[in-house]
Amino acid sequence: MGITVENLAISYERHRVLYGIDLTLPKGCVTAIIGPNGCGKSTLLRAIGGHLRPERGRVRIEGDDLASLPPKALARRLGLLPQAPLAPEGLRVGELVARGRLPWLRPFRPLGPRDQAVIARAMEATDIVALRDRPVEALSGGQRQRVWIAMVLAQDTGWQLFDEPTTWLDLPHQLEVLKLVQALNRAEGRSVVMSLHDISLAARFADHIVALRAGKLVAEGPAAEVITPDTLKRVFDLEADVIPDPRHGTPLVLPY
Repeated sequence: MGITVENLAISYERHRVLYGIDLTLPKGCVTAIIGPNGCGKSTLLRAIGGHLRPERGRVRIEGDDLASLPPKALARRLGLLPQAPLAPEGLRVGELVARGRLPWLRPFRPLGPRDQAVIARAMEATDIVALRDRPVEALSGGQRQRVWIAMVLAQDTGWQLFDEPTTWLDLPHQLEVLKLVQALNRAEGRSVVMSLHDISLAARFADHIVALRAGKLVAEGPAAEVITPDTLKRVFDLEADVIPDPRHGTPLVLPY
């Protein structure tokens, strides 16, 4: 059982952003949400993460209505990394990653042995152990993104949401981050949902694709079924051929 979105509608003031979305995000998979700027990708992710109250409809995580879960209980089941997060000035890498344990800590209790073990495992998985004592602002874009991902991993939830995790990164760093996310899914079975701009990268790294346009669901399913010339035209107004990637076999988009 995964996350189900039922008739979800969200507005900002009087501007409707999502129009009655119905979809299912499969458990144990990497899901990518694609669509043009302003289509509602970030809004959908924030609603799934419990950060926005729907105007209509609801979100269920493995059968439980998000609205019925206390914030701390939800934070133990689902972690959200927003787009372009900011760390307080002077915060060191180890301190930031440790903040992922906050949902599990009792008031006025320090980190325990299990917390330390989870933090260490998250830092090892993201290859940032050597950066532990460095200020976050002194890192490169790719390093910072790995640190934020480590913080989400330290939260130790079954579901992890990433809003544009490759924003402002060059292509090598984009590949680095997406390979990391996919490897964590494959190795630990964590369910991942992320929004992405690059269609071919979404097709390469995601098992399940959700395509939005103007706040409405256009298509969802495996990449080979969603990334097609017809869907690209409907979602992006993009004329393109789609061929198998010669190296990976996933859909590769060739715009006219």
